[in-house]
Amino acid sequence: MSTSSIDQAATAEKTIDADTLRVWLADGAELAVLDIRPSDVVGYASPLFATNLPADRLEAEIDRFVPRAAVRTVLVDGGDGVAQRLAGRLAEAGRSEVHTLAGGIPEWTRGGTDDLPTFDVPGKDFSLGIRDERDTPSVSAAELKALKDEGADVVVIDTRTLPEFTAGHVPGAVGVPGAELLLRFADVVPSPDTHVVVSCAGLPRAIIGAQTLIDAGVPNRVSYLHDGTKAWKEENLDLETGATAVYGPVDEAGRQRAAERVDAIAADDEFPRIDVDTAQAWASDADRTTYLLDVRTPEEFAQGHLPGSITSEGGQLLGVSHRTIAVRGARVVLIDDLTGARAAVVSHWLQRRGFEIALLLHDFEAGTAR
Repeated sequence: MSTSSIDQAATAEKTIDADTLRVWLADGAELAVLDIRPSDVVGYASPLFATNLPADRLEAEIDRFVPRAAVRTVLVDGGDGVAQRLAGRLAEAGRSEVHTLAGGIPEWTRGGTDDLPTFDVPGKDFSLGIRDERDTPSVSAAELKALKDEGADVVVIDTRTLPEFTAGHVPGAVGVPGAELLLRFADVVPSPDTHVVVSCAGLPRAIIGAQTLIDAGVPNRVSYLHDGTKAWKEENLDLETGATAVYGPVDEAGRQRAAERVDAIAADDEFPRIDVDTAQAWASDADRTTYLLDVRTPEEFAQGHLPGSITSEGGQLLGVSHRTIAVRGARVVLIDDLTGARAAVVSHWLQRRGFEIALLLHDFEAGTAR
């Protein structure tokens, strides 16, 4: 048999059908599913809600998303055969457990998408479940406009990333990404009498943000803006653009208030606290995948971070964890400063999505952790 024939046979053995992928998605073992179609084709998320790592970036970036070469990995393409070619190259590079989904996304969705299992929980479904369980209060765009016109004591907090906030937000809103809410709240909302309305582009991050503040026991009335900036535009109201009002540095009083709210939101949460040595040992474990995710701001990460960690802005992890955590069943270490406000928010919600979480709180100035 020629070398090319052997390679083709090996590739065929690593091709799985949709029924097999369904089983793998439910078996609890470590599994990575990578949608390798172009990002503009995938959009917000594929029908699998899998990690989107386009074919032209796959070989260069796979180590970041799938740190262990031995992890069972499935490449899903657009039915064009690209996955098989790339699987062969990854196998040559030492990744022996790379598989391809026969027929790609077209085959996966051939019978419709209503009953398809997903790799990750869709953010909207997750947030609506939280809303229905906790009865999270809301206001409509028309109600918010009326409050603002009346001169009511109301502040809008936009929990998206700062680039998203800058592109367009409710006039007068303050940009505070979701994981930063507890750390920055005392500075952004100094009065307990202020009505706080949490906004995003639609629902997920607004609902989670509002319920975060409620769970943390802030004294304010808290609501989310139903359908966010989308609803604001549908009322024929203009959005404001630019970084018009964003969170600032945290003073000591604000940090102390954040610590109190961390205690409140984490009262029923139990996560192991580990040190740097343990984190590094876990990351080097040949038999288990561990992500070291720094949930501080990207700017703080750039100023200094732990070796082997990657920046993963906490607010994004809450709604679209699959964009970072490509291995299902992996351990997730959340890295934060000693206040731990960002890690507390992220862990509070990620635990409900089935992740195994540990916390590493580090003094980035003194170089110590607790």
